[in-house]
Amino acid sequence: MNKKDIKKDLKKDISSLVGTKQDIDREFIIKRAIVFFADLEKNRKITVENSVKNTVIKSLCNDFLGLGPIQKLRDDPKVTEIMVNGPNRVYIEKDGHKVLSDVKFDDNAHLKYIVEKMVTPSGRRVDESSPYVDFSLKDGSRVNVILPPLSADGIMITIRKFLRSIEKVEDLVQLGTINQAMADFLVACVKAKVNIMFSGATGSGKTTTLEVLSSCIDCSERIITIEDALELNLRQDHVVRLLTRLSNIEGKGSVSPRDLFRNSLRMRPTRVILGEIRGQEAMDYIQALNSGHRGSLSVIHASDPVDALTRLETMALYAGLNLPAWAVRRQISQGLDLIVQQRQLQDGTRKLTHITEIGQLKDDDIELRDIFTYEIEKLTDDFKVKGSFQAKNKPTFFDIFKKKGIKISEDIFI
Repeated sequence: MNKKDIKKDLKKDISSLVGTKQDIDREFIIKRAIVFFADLEKNRKITVENSVKNTVIKSLCNDFLGLGPIQKLRDDPKVTEIMVNGPNRVYIEKDGHKVLSDVKFDDNAHLKYIVEKMVTPSGRRVDESSPYVDFSLKDGSRVNVILPPLSADGIMITIRKFLRSIEKVEDLVQLGTINQAMADFLVACVKAKVNIMFSGATGSGKTTTLEVLSSCIDCSERIITIEDALELNLRQDHVVRLLTRLSNIEGKGSVSPRDLFRNSLRMRPTRVILGEIRGQEAMDYIQALNSGHRGSLSVIHASDPVDALTRLETMALYAGLNLPAWAVRRQISQGLDLIVQQRQLQDGTRKLTHITEIGQLKDDDIELRDIFTYEIEKLTDDFKVKGSFQAKNKPTFFDIFKKKGIKISEDIFI
């Protein structure tokens, strides 16, 4: 009797008792395992080595109490992302590099069991009629699951772990994501209710930066967040978290980011934070910026500040209001103040490469002025990126800091 069959039979035995027991814990699993192994030896004359027993018990504890074989990856603080490509190929991101791990699932059924265990507490579903889903785990880690036949090589899981090591602005400075001058400026902007859009590719760290900077928002403010999956963990007490909803099995009942954004403006927000701009809600967002909703923070996927504006404009035009492009650009230039561009470099480090001010409309194009940039100087022989942060221009809205009593030195722009 091999290890896989032993685990399968013991798991079936424990599963049959789980429904009658409210709290299953490690001690319960071990006790059932002792009974099971004793029965194997007495009645079926099968002796199991201690090393196999320990491996099976540990694996079952992870299955019942955690996320199976990937639980140890969740527990490893150096692992920032887990990518499951079917039962036999689990990749991880560690120190900024993606590598194949030694983790494997028993089979497709084992992988499907772990997926169902992750999805169920979120209240979402993933099946043939809805073959992909986004949701968050209790610790704030964000998960995406996609099923065959949309994924040709089996069930795919992507887990972006919530990094508890980055909680304060000082942590971003210590990691080299920004320098102190940029930190002082961004903190002042958040306190002064400057409208900021955080831009970057997937995994660049833009949402983490937004979350860290949001800690500078005063606790007296009413903050409304809108997300597809609960990823933002704001520290203030008065936070209203709104979550989109997929359609049910009959194809009805969906709630889009645009629906939630429109409703949020009726909820007396001091600030609205959009977890990601990805569709027609862009038009409502732009109009809100121009109607007195200051201090809004948002996220968009784009490669640089110019691309971020282009994508915002394009998505706004999808709203179907039949506005000319120049009119949309004018609203963007009048409502949005700043783009914070973040990027993951070749060596895995994450940097704020641009802090860019949105200027006025000139010849139907929006003028952009870099306040700070990160200039790459060289890539060393050991593939480390060498560069430096550069102060470029003082923002034209600098006087807003003085009016709001926010102390910030003009010397940081020199």
